[in-house]
Amino acid sequence: MQFLELVLKNFGPYAGTQTINLRPEKDGNPCPVILFGGMNGGGKTTLMDAIRLALYGGRAQCSTRGNLSYSDFLNQCVNRHTPPLEDTRVELTFEQVQDDKLAQFKIVRYWKKPDIKDNLSILIYSEIVSDWWSDKAITNTWDEYIETLLPVGISNLFLFDGEQVKELAELETPPEFVVGAIKSLLGLELAERLAVDLEILAGRKRKEIAGKKDLAALEKIEQTFKKISDEIDAAKQEQASFKNELDKAQKNQQQASDKFIYEGGKIAADRSQLDSKLNDYRNQADKTRQAMMELASNTLPLALISPLLTEAKIQAETEASQQQAKIAQNVIKQRSDRLLNYIAEISLNPQQLDKIQDFIRQENQELEQQAGTDVPPWMNADNNSIQQLENLLSYQIKAQQILARDQIEEIKSIEAEIDFTDRQLAAAASPEAYEKLEEEVRKAQKAVAIAAAACESANRRVDELERELAKNQKETRKLQQRIHHNQKQPTRHRLHRQSPSHPETL
Repeated sequence: MQFLELVLKNFGPYAGTQTINLRPEKDGNPCPVILFGGMNGGGKTTLMDAIRLALYGGRAQCSTRGNLSYSDFLNQCVNRHTPPLEDTRVELTFEQVQDDKLAQFKIVRYWKKPDIKDNLSILIYSEIVSDWWSDKAITNTWDEYIETLLPVGISNLFLFDGEQVKELAELETPPEFVVGAIKSLLGLELAERLAVDLEILAGRKRKEIAGKKDLAALEKIEQTFKKISDEIDAAKQEQASFKNELDKAQKNQQQASDKFIYEGGKIAADRSQLDSKLNDYRNQADKTRQAMMELASNTLPLALISPLLTEAKIQAETEASQQQAKIAQNVIKQRSDRLLNYIAEISLNPQQLDKIQDFIRQENQELEQQAGTDVPPWMNADNNSIQQLENLLSYQIKAQQILARDQIEEIKSIEAEIDFTDRQLAAAASPEAYEKLEEEVRKAQKAVAIAAAACESANRRVDELERELAKNQKETRKLQQRIHHNQKQPTRHRLHRQSPSHPETL
């Protein structure tokens, strides 16, 4: 038996349809190990549960089932994002030798809310038509058929996740499911059943050789045994009936709770909290709007004329540069005149004098170009004003814009919460409808409590009868042992008495 593919649809944490390739090969090369890794809660154990569920249905020993009934477990396995009209499905494809050749089987189990009912179909791949066809004979006898391939008793030796390996290795005593699986694998439960059958047969034989007095006591004990057994059967039937009633009551309670939620009962119950939350949201919105108004009264509006402010800054810096060039031009001209007079006094040759004059003339031309036009400056900004304008453009406006953007996002988020809370309050049930829904929930809860108490009482009754039956069985074994002892004792005494005088009788 070799698994090939697992398909999950709206199962557990797996929304939509997910197909998992389990073939132990890649690109035609054998890969005997398929490893699934992930964080805790990522759905690794769910894959094993899906395989168990596909194989064994209601007999599957899934990790999250606990004491849930099969229908409740199937309901628990439905993904919470499943659309109302879609079903939940588990499909397992495997390969198995049949009629001396490999055949592919596909197990399909699916169910749908609100009526949780497990539907099973076994498909076999036909190479003749290159398609799957349903085998109704195997489908109807699937529980017996799978026992011939992989009995549920030994499945726990093969179907467990890696997280259990370390725990199993560290345990001094193996857990019950491992012991049971090994016993099933080795057929040891057959020996246990044989021991019980032999005990019954031995009891019958002892009854045949018992005396009248012991026989009467034995019959009395057996009558008590039969009476208790009948009472246990009746109590178990009553227990099953109460369990069914409890399941129905729990289902009705779930339906009442769902109706209470769907029709706005829960929202109506939380109306005061929702009103308080809505009031807090509105106060937060007012505070945020007030903060935005304060921003608007500060330097934030200047962001609208940032290009104009940039041009003003450039103009102010240009005027300042021209003013500095003019001041430098006058100072350098005076110094150049003094330098030329001094050079004339030291009687340099004409060529050197011409070179010095050309250099000074070139410097003066550059200063004149820096000084620029003769148009008088119209901004007349000083260095402090230019620095303030620089800080405004580079830091203050940008900081105000970031703060405004954050506050806009905050007000959007708050308004979304206000809108959502308003819609919740609009969906709340009216006071009359709320009282009716709440009464239905209370009745359903009361019915569950009564059914649970009756079920618990039935469980206790069954436990008491089983203890009484065990006590009766113990008395029966003591009496049978006494009968067996009494049957042996006279024979030994007779042999001892005859041996001296009639040795030949020995």
